[in-house]
Amino acid sequence: MSDVDKAGHDVGPDTGYRDFEFERRFFVRDFPRALRDAPALILQSYYVADDGYALRVRVQASDVEAPQEPGTGADDILREHAARIDFAAVTVKGPAVGGTRYEAERPLDPSIAVELVRRGGHPVVKTRYAAWLGADGWSIDVFGGANHPLIIAECERSRPVTGLQIPDFCVTEITDDARFSNDSLAMRPYGEWSTAFDAELAAQGPRFRQDFGPNTRISTS
Repeated sequence: MSDVDKAGHDVGPDTGYRDFEFERRFFVRDFPRALRDAPALILQSYYVADDGYALRVRVQASDVEAPQEPGTGADDILREHAARIDFAAVTVKGPAVGGTRYEAERPLDPSIAVELVRRGGHPVVKTRYAAWLGADGWSIDVFGGANHPLIIAECERSRPVTGLQIPDFCVTEITDDARFSNDSLAMRPYGEWSTAFDAELAAQGPRFRQDFGPNTRISTS
C-alpha cells in the first residue's frame, strides 16, 4: 500500500509510521514563477507551541493563489476565502530530531475549523505550491503577514529523506533549525529576525546536511 505526502505526491509504500513525518527543509530566496503550480491557500492557528510541541488547526483552500504580503491577515483571508475551504484538520506534533518528527493529524469539519481559527490561537498564513523536482515531490511555502517574505521548500517522505536531489533555488538547509518551524514562526515571526538571519547566513555560508547520504543539486531553470 502506498502513502502520499502533504502535497499529494505518492511517496512509496506505507512503512507503518503513520504518525511520524520525515522531511528535509530549505530556505529559499527566489522561487521561480514557472514552478508555482497547484497552489493551496493555508491558514493554520497554533494553540500550543512550546519547545517543539505543537497543537494546531489548519484550514486549506485548494487552487487558491492569494498574494502573500506583509499585511496579510488571518481575518481578511477568512473573510475572502472561507467559502473555498475544502480541507481542515487538527494536528499535534512533537520536537523534530534529525528530520523526523511525531505528527498525528485528524480531519475536522471545515466549518468548525474555520470558527476555531477565527476565535483563537496564533495564525500563520501562506500559499503552498506543489512541484515534482528530480525524484521527489516538493512543497514550497510562500508566507504572508508577519512572516513575509519567507519562502521554505520541503521534501517529505514516508521514510528518512536520504540521497536527496536538492533544487538549485534552495539556499541553505534549515531541517533542524527550530526557528523555521511553523509553530515557532507563529510565536516569533520571521519578520522580527530576518535581518539577523541574513547576517548569520552571510557570515557562516550555506550548509547542507551530509549525514543522510550524498546530496546532489539539480537545475530548475
